[in-house]
Amino acid sequence: MGITQHSFGIENVRAIVNLALLRRMLGREKCGLMFIRGQSGVQGGSEMGAIPNYFPGGREVNEENAKYFSKLWGFPVPSKKGFMASQLIDECFKGNIDLLYMIGGNLLEVLPEPNYIEEALKKVPIRVHQDITLTSQMLIEPKDIVILLPACTRYESKGGVSITSTERRVYFSPEIEGRRIGEAKPDWEILMLLAEKVYPGKAHLIHFEDAKAIREDIAKANPYYEGIEKLKVKGDSFQWGGERLCEGYNFPIGKAKFIPVKPPELNLPEGYFILSTRRGKQMNTIINGDYDPLIGAHRDQVLMSFEDAQDLKLKEGDKVLIRSDVGEMVCRIKIANIKPTNLQVFFPEGNRLIKKGVCDEKCGIPDYNTLVKVFKLDA
Repeated sequence: MGITQHSFGIENVRAIVNLALLRRMLGREKCGLMFIRGQSGVQGGSEMGAIPNYFPGGREVNEENAKYFSKLWGFPVPSKKGFMASQLIDECFKGNIDLLYMIGGNLLEVLPEPNYIEEALKKVPIRVHQDITLTSQMLIEPKDIVILLPACTRYESKGGVSITSTERRVYFSPEIEGRRIGEAKPDWEILMLLAEKVYPGKAHLIHFEDAKAIREDIAKANPYYEGIEKLKVKGDSFQWGGERLCEGYNFPIGKAKFIPVKPPELNLPEGYFILSTRRGKQMNTIINGDYDPLIGAHRDQVLMSFEDAQDLKLKEGDKVLIRSDVGEMVCRIKIANIKPTNLQVFFPEGNRLIKKGVCDEKCGIPDYNTLVKVFKLDA
């Protein structure tokens, strides 16, 4: 059972987990749950602690765990949790961020209300963008200084890298010889060189000769990843936790717990539609094509049921204005097999319709759904 939280919402995700527990779908062959992550690197990155509230191995950011990693690495590790992406943007908008260092991603495209995101980033005195490609957020007018740092892709990283799939399988991805471009460096090396300059007295604790040395450190910092230090050539891989987690309904933290679910009360006002955003023919915010062959739709189209189109006297290809509380966009109608009173537009184009600040309280993921009205436009 595949789940993507962006499209379902957290309450529906919890309901699906409850259903899987009731049906004893966990720990059994050809059953289980797979949370479909948003992009390459999200799974492994989160398991390495590249999120604001967890250290490597899923250890919560707190005093106790900060002391553990301080002892392991030999220098003080902060115990204060960081900001989720939406919280960070709010801090930028308030003028509380003096320097913002962004590695990959594109906050201008990925978060709701892009006009607000642009204004927030304009207020940061110093922005550093480290990426493998040019993105629209880099081109936002600087307040004082914007620095662009070109980074290597994983195929150009000396010593190769590892990647983790959503099924917990860790693969070795070797360097392709002759692919390095100019002075571009791997992400880890750029950060290491910067850290050595900031903390010259601790440079010997920060330095890694190559990615192999990092994998050896990962095996110490994250017990789940024992075996990563042995990855050397293309094809090498292992699956942390074994083939199946929770086999025989043995859960690592005791008994599984059902989570009470309260479906949102949705009294749809007359004339309104429930709009959600969908992903297609893209890698996160990088669009690979204007046409999505999976559903036969172009990115400027809105998916609408046949019944709703009839009620509004609309036909395929008609131009309409979609308006929410925070924005509007012009689309063409695409008749689709979708439940009446529901609409879908593509992400990230539809983010201008999504209201900021409506996020899950635990994971910080925005709700990419909203209520809209539809108005027919002249051709």
